Amino acid sequence: MRIVTVFSLLFILLGLSVHAREVIPFNKDWAFKKGPFTTDPMTYNRIFQGKWQLVQIPHTWNARDMQVYETRVGTFRTNERFYTGDAYYRKSFTPSATWKDKRVFIKFEGVNTNTEVYVNNAPLPTKIGKNDVVYNGDSVNGNYNFVGRHQGGYSAFVFELTALLKYGEENEILVKVNNEATPEVIPINHVLFPMYGGIYRPVELIVTESINIATNDFASPGIFITQKNVSKKSADIGVKIKLENKTGKVQQIEVGTTIYEKDGSAKAKNSTKYTLRPQGRQEVFHNIAVKSPHLWHGLEDPYLYKLVTQVRKDGIVVDEVTQPLGIRKFEIRASEGFFLNDVKYPLYGVCRHQDRWGKGSALSTADHDEDLAIIQEIGATSIRLAHYQHSDYFYSKCDSIGLIIWAEIPFVNRVSTREENNALQQLKELIRQNFNHPSIYIWGVHNEVYTPNTYTVALTTKLNDLAKTEDPDRYTAQVSGYNVVDHAVNNNTDVQGINHYFGWYNGELENLSEKNDDVETWAKRISKEFKDYKIIYSEYGAEAKIEDQAEVTGNFGNQFSKPAFFPEDFATRFHEINWGVIAKSPIFIGSYVWNMFDFATPMTALNVNPRNYKGLVTFDRKTKKDPFYWYKANWSKEPVVYITQRRVVNRGNELTLITVYSNRGTPTLTVNGREIKGYKKGQTDVHYIFENVRLDRGENTVVAKITDKGGKVLEDTIKWNYDPSFKREIGEPSVTKDEHIGL
Repeated sequence: MRIVTVFSLLFILLGLSVHAREVIPFNKDWAFKKGPFTTDPMTYNRIFQGKWQLVQIPHTWNARDMQVYETRVGTFRTNERFYTGDAYYRKSFTPSATWKDKRVFIKFEGVNTNTEVYVNNAPLPTKIGKNDVVYNGDSVNGNYNFVGRHQGGYSAFVFELTALLKYGEENEILVKVNNEATPEVIPINHVLFPMYGGIYRPVELIVTESINIATNDFASPGIFITQKNVSKKSADIGVKIKLENKTGKVQQIEVGTTIYEKDGSAKAKNSTKYTLRPQGRQEVFHNIAVKSPHLWHGLEDPYLYKLVTQVRKDGIVVDEVTQPLGIRKFEIRASEGFFLNDVKYPLYGVCRHQDRWGKGSALSTADHDEDLAIIQEIGATSIRLAHYQHSDYFYSKCDSIGLIIWAEIPFVNRVSTREENNALQQLKELIRQNFNHPSIYIWGVHNEVYTPNTYTVALTTKLNDLAKTEDPDRYTAQVSGYNVVDHAVNNNTDVQGINHYFGWYNGELENLSEKNDDVETWAKRISKEFKDYKIIYSEYGAEAKIEDQAEVTGNFGNQFSKPAFFPEDFATRFHEINWGVIAKSPIFIGSYVWNMFDFATPMTALNVNPRNYKGLVTFDRKTKKDPFYWYKANWSKEPVVYITQRRVVNRGNELTLITVYSNRGTPTLTVNGREIKGYKKGQTDVHYIFENVRLDRGENTVVAKITDKGGKVLEDTIKWNYDPSFKREIGEPSVTKDEHIGL
């Protein structure tokens, strides 16, 4: 199967020969066997024999661990523990005889966590069934051809297979995977989010000529695009191309780079004749002046050029790589904000974990698209992709949509003092693999990593220096879980991120005591003391289980102290108060809600159930919680009229408070047809609070309505049942276990 670009097709139509690379999906019909193994399959043949499960990539063996939930009783069944340990994948294939004089690579986009790859000298299957593969032969002990090893579960890696394959014959790839925590590989802490074991992102074969653009440079595209002096009048585009020559002889080549408009017309180009030596990896540089560039301007205008680099030998294209080019300029100004192309641009941010109900981390493109559609609906302009490298597909979609991205490595929450080499490796992989994505504005080097302080400061400094060496033009960030900007391990990068959850883990939701330990007091203080610092409010949030409802939640100080009851209303008030402060505090360059979606967590003291419920949307993506609409009303340009507390159906208070979010002006509120007069404004201009609204006994129909400037009527309707027998104490659940179904 040969994959050719549109630009190579043009060469074919013009009668010119093309020998560009082939990129072949390698995801179908893998055989899989999960441990624990009592002996090493690499040594003992009998483990290789018998039935193996037939799977398709992406695949994880932890797709349903910790995720079985009984809605009626609100509990989790733990009939299947989260498996960590060894597992094996194997796949037979026949490389074409025409590849014999070419180079063949295998690329894994993501395997969690530690991977070993082998080729050949294992028994080929004697039977392939619908759901399993059967092996009856013996392998040759100890005769596997070791290809390579990779440590880290989120970055891509490439191995060359050229010298190990039997061309025109059946071959086998064997992959050993282990997802256990080790002190040498980040994250060393596996309790905050699950390390879903398996080959959970796509695999592909890459076939090139002996003269090629580097394929195994930390799995980078082999070309690196830089931008200088960007304005509406012009931009200076630099392209570094890494080349390899495995012919054994000096080769005279021509390297050309062309920038194409969306319509396929050429915008600008450069070409270089080069003498390619047979030793070592070499680099060619192109400087291309682009006049009157169409700027990439976030969600408003995410215009993408295509940059195509071709290597020609005797007029024949022997290799070609295509990359996106969004011409733009990022700037962060302390206490002022984020500027895109010299225009102030809000960073309305959410954090995203990649896993989802029933699938773990083995996601389809449709899953990624659904997440992005929900993020677009809320009106977010930026995403912090926590706490690891996400899929290339997701970054590419953000390029085309115009979302601004914070990308980071999984150096998270704990230190072993043995992870330095791997942290540096994963940061280099993150940057080289994603260097050309115009949506990425910042590289995150750690999240909430502290003691030992001396070691952490030294390693963070090395990570920052590496990022600046690899990519001098983007910002770097580190993140603290303390609300102290000048903590001992802080400020070793360009930007200081602060994660804090006032009113959840510590501090107060509102300043109702003499502690002065709430978000507003803190924001005012740091605005004075650290006005020259670049600060991002990188995480804030509160757990909200849609099964946990209460009419009045009160102020509990730290709601986290009551882990058996995470009412949605408390989280709603948490977000109202926090965003109300953030919106009027220029000290925050941007902010990121933790989290966009509920996500799985291993069983720990921090989470009674194996789930983090701080998402604005449920784990299955089916229910948008009340705080989702709070942000949508504040951020989105789409009209919003929304009444909160719709899931507290049975109510025991005759007089109640009704909250409405409206970004199209003052709503008219009616209860059973009676218009409710009088309201007060809440935290922002979209926040309307109607106090002491009287409910009728029995069913009540509550309607919020506005008429926009175009005469279109927008409304939201909910129904509540009032009966004094439903009354609960402050903070006591208003929904019984039998009423959980359907929430």
